[in-house]
Amino acid sequence: MTIKFRAITALAAVLGLGTLLHAAPVHADSVHIAGETTTYYTLSTHYGLSVEELMNANPQISALNIYPGLKFMIPGDVQAKTAAVANTTAAAVETADAAAPSFKVQSASNTVQAWGKEFNYDKVLQVKASAYSSAASENGKWGAVDYFGNSLKLGTIAVDPSVIPLGTKVLVTGYTHPGLPKEAFVATATDMGSAIKGNRIDIFIPGSQSFVADFGYQYVHLYIIQ
Repeated sequence: MTIKFRAITALAAVLGLGTLLHAAPVHADSVHIAGETTTYYTLSTHYGLSVEELMNANPQISALNIYPGLKFMIPGDVQAKTAAVANTTAAAVETADAAAPSFKVQSASNTVQAWGKEFNYDKVLQVKASAYSSAASENGKWGAVDYFGNSLKLGTIAVDPSVIPLGTKVLVTGYTHPGLPKEAFVATATDMGSAIKGNRIDIFIPGSQSFVADFGYQYVHLYIIQ
């Protein structure tokens, strides 16, 4: 199989026949880079897989936290439909990081828009935020899980339940860090911490401890969404 694929690749390079590569199957654990309109449904339609299969292959990605540049694992062997589709996907990958994020607040109607999705919100809080990683030194004897025993993932935040009840969904905005979606992301209050008191949150960010530590302390806005 390896020899055959290399032969096809070499032939394409010599003859300039890009369509030979575009038509080749993408094998297990291939990656799809999300664009502005990517959803589990559009991925399902494109790759001929069920939404459930895709969600099971990407348990760390919430349907509410899909944004340009996010990497999806595509399970199984999938066939690119046409060279044109493959070229369009490649173009989307190249422009994903440059895509302008969409974030708009309509205070008159108590709605906020982020990444093409609209949310109704009850109120807005300004809180001091820090960030934590999955490192053992930051998570105590229970390991990298939240208060309910769920694995830490993008969208997990630790809160003071007397200010933000556990289970509350919020749209977080006003931060800067390369490990978080640009402009905004949806989070759920599922964790607590001894140092998280009052108007404070701790944001879980996937990555190394040093990478996450670059977040420091930032004042962010939380839109309490319904």
